[in-house]
Amino acid sequence: MKPVYLAGRALASVLGLTLDQALSNLRNKTVPSATVYRLPGQCAVPYQRITNPGDGDGWDARARALVTRVAADAGATGARHGALFIATSCHDGNTAEHSQGDMDFHALSRRIGDWLDWCGPIFLISSACTSSIQALLSANEWLQASTNTHALVLGLELDNHLTVPGFAALQLLSPDRSRPFALDRNGLLLGEAVTALRLSTQQTAPWLLRGGANVVDGSFPTTASAQSVKQMCQRALASSGLSTTDVDLIKVQAAGSPINDAREAEGLCATFGSMPALLSLKPLIGHCMGASGVAEIALLLECLEQRYWPRYPDAADPLLGVQLAEQAPERQHVVLAAILGFGGSHAAVVLEHSPP
Repeated sequence: MKPVYLAGRALASVLGLTLDQALSNLRNKTVPSATVYRLPGQCAVPYQRITNPGDGDGWDARARALVTRVAADAGATGARHGALFIATSCHDGNTAEHSQGDMDFHALSRRIGDWLDWCGPIFLISSACTSSIQALLSANEWLQASTNTHALVLGLELDNHLTVPGFAALQLLSPDRSRPFALDRNGLLLGEAVTALRLSTQQTAPWLLRGGANVVDGSFPTTASAQSVKQMCQRALASSGLSTTDVDLIKVQAAGSPINDAREAEGLCATFGSMPALLSLKPLIGHCMGASGVAEIALLLECLEQRYWPRYPDAADPLLGVQLAEQAPERQHVVLAAILGFGGSHAAVVLEHSPP
């Protein structure tokens, strides 16, 4: 197996248009307030929307401004002859949402390729919340089978006419904020993200993609399965040649859902004899759907390198048997990053800190 490194990363989110802005806002406690999303005939809900120069110019203008920015920040120019893996679950705002035609992901991927002047093959993956983790696993497989040394994973999740109303109809949204693993958790907080991870088989960065796994269990189409969470962790670690005792930190899904958080906690307790430190990033940027896996990895690694640890003010639910860590673990060598999604998809990757 070739080693694959996370050679570049970038994120635009509610925290800012760059990772530097995100960390500055977090440290200074100047995180922008959530946008109020007003649903027709229903109560308003908070939504973590990106503020960017393309605002007001239409879906394509916003997407292009953000995609070109994050791709450049991640060093995409040097990867243009490699493969581009686009991960999204949002709908094209200029077609299906305005009754101008069917949703066409092929056309979307072609436009994004044009925006980036991409020369290599382009793939688009849309598997709801796990899209970008699936894209990351696919990019790793492509690099293993290719003579090329670079690939770019691009996560794209922007406002559309389906996601927020759909989650609201399922009664899955919080009326105020995300409270992962908390006693009074009351639903999800959705958000936008455009993010990129540049992968390379040449060691130019300290984080190595060791392996990962995706487990699909349709027994519970809209929630996680505890057994599948366990299988996901075990298979991801087995593919990495590691065991549960090697894991120092788990970036959990934990979005504040009463049922999903409980099933995730049950699966983790069944997997780990001694629980590693747990961290959730959903309260900071919202649940960014198809982009969430890569977005949260980009933010997580920045937080670890800049020695920032989120604070969680809500009391943990004692029935879950887990709680989010109050401070960073002393050892941060092996990280398991997981995303759980609709359709019974449970996906995770294992990252290892391997300084040059």
